[in-house]
Amino acid sequence: MDALTHAFHGRRVFVTGHTGFKGAWLCLFLARLGARVTGYALAPSGTPTMFELARVGDTLERHHIGDVRDQAALSAAMVEAAPELVLHLAAQALVRHSYADPVTTWSTNVMGTVHVLEALRACPSARAALVVTTDKCYDNQHWPWGYRENDRLGGHDPYSASKAGAELVAHSYRSSFFAGGGPLIATARAGNVIGGGDWSADRLIPDAVRAMRQGSALPVRSPNATRPWQHVLEPLHGYLLLAARLLSGDASCAGPYNFGPDAADNLSVASLLTGLQSHWPQLAWRLDGEQHAAKEAALLYLDSSKARHELGWQVRWPLATGIARTAAWYAAAHASADMRAFTEQQLEHFCA
Repeated sequence: MDALTHAFHGRRVFVTGHTGFKGAWLCLFLARLGARVTGYALAPSGTPTMFELARVGDTLERHHIGDVRDQAALSAAMVEAAPELVLHLAAQALVRHSYADPVTTWSTNVMGTVHVLEALRACPSARAALVVTTDKCYDNQHWPWGYRENDRLGGHDPYSASKAGAELVAHSYRSSFFAGGGPLIATARAGNVIGGGDWSADRLIPDAVRAMRQGSALPVRSPNATRPWQHVLEPLHGYLLLAARLLSGDASCAGPYNFGPDAADNLSVASLLTGLQSHWPQLAWRLDGEQHAAKEAALLYLDSSKARHELGWQVRWPLATGIARTAAWYAAAHASADMRAFTEQQLEHFCA
């Protein structure tokens, strides 16, 4: 963490998607490291939101409300901020929603990435960029072993396929426009993240929190589906380690990286719910009769050996700890605690 503080203190960083769940946590992490952050994203949606509860806007030098599909506004905001590093997290991130609105999913995830990298080309201060995608960018063969960075990209649903497209966009720009110099570009692929502050619709833990508060049973589509669960701070730590190497000028790191949990933390949905029930005994769930309405992968693992060996990244909290921290965050929010202080306290525990 001292090395990360040295790498980021005083650095100008441009974050897209900063009003979202992962983006808000990332901004607080960067603030702890002393970075000067500009955010560009859509307005926080729904009530409550992590961005508002944790008062993330107070940590920013600039806070732009905008769409990554708006090339002119995005480029103007980036040039004004003059960042050394761009972290691109803005996305349409829900599998089921991608079936309902594939056009927005494709335009945001693919053309949004094109617009970010076009803005990067016109930003002379930029030295590095990290495009965040997902573990679902792989062509899922339902293997019982982890996918590695050189495995084939793909995806059946619009979300997964569009994220594979974002990976191809990053590769194309790296090869076509920045091969002879300019900003170094990497991509990061993480698994299913949990943690306090996620209020998105159609996600397991936010849905569980809402069902519990309503006194109803949580409908579960695919209890046997296995996912690489991890606390949100785990991949964010990896992103920052990778970004620090890019900022140092290490061109060997300009490529794709997986950030997934240890093998023991690849659990089924039912097993994760059982872990949550140890903190929330009132949590109840039932099988949803609509479980086959949209095709979702039943099995997906990540092999993160590259990140461990090349970046020194390792899991700091086993999943049991991540579940406990997640439950504690929502309990504090329900009790109307100071969520900025509570969130920063959890961040300090992670960094320690």
